[in-house]
Amino acid sequence: MPRWLISAVIILVALSWIPLALAVRARTVKKTEPRIHIIQDMDNQPKVKAQSRFTLFADRRGMRPPVAGTVERSAAIGDEATQRGRIADGEWVETTPVEVTPALLARGRERYDIYCSPCHGLAGYGDGMVSRRADQLQEGTWTPPTSFHTELVLSRPDGHIFNSISNGIRNMPSYGSQIPVADRWAIVAYVRALQRSQNATVDDVPIELRAQLR
Repeated sequence: MPRWLISAVIILVALSWIPLALAVRARTVKKTEPRIHIIQDMDNQPKVKAQSRFTLFADRRGMRPPVAGTVERSAAIGDEATQRGRIADGEWVETTPVEVTPALLARGRERYDIYCSPCHGLAGYGDGMVSRRADQLQEGTWTPPTSFHTELVLSRPDGHIFNSISNGIRNMPSYGSQIPVADRWAIVAYVRALQRSQNATVDDVPIELRAQLR
């Protein structure tokens, strides 16, 4: 093989490494300019950066002040009693401050089944699947969920139960970030319905339906 051909092959092989070296350098070296981005997709879009000018508005401010009267979404209903389960002097709200309707109870049952029943059980006796599994493991670290049908829980005001959902109690975590205020009250109303269903008497049954009881 001619020496010039060998030299040409070596040069071509060396040159073929240049794109790879440039790519590695582009991936590792910090730069003030954006990297080459051939396929843009939706990665780069026009936007207003913080504290920057924006010509769309007359005052040229990109960061807009809150609209007058705006409230956070979680605070869209009610007053302190509704938001915290307490009245002005710090006492618990005795009864649910929202209208209890069949739709509210249905919503409460749905949310209860999702968030509460795994530990407290579908009927509220503290015998949900998570609790049963923990009892089987016998690891000594499980705090059994409270039954809603004990005298202690039956005597608690609605605001106390609402606060337990919002901020947690004992080993139970807070669900305030997962369950909106309206749904928390719906769950409270459904818990009260569960309690009544498990402690009902004949007097709670409409007269026209009592004949169907065994």
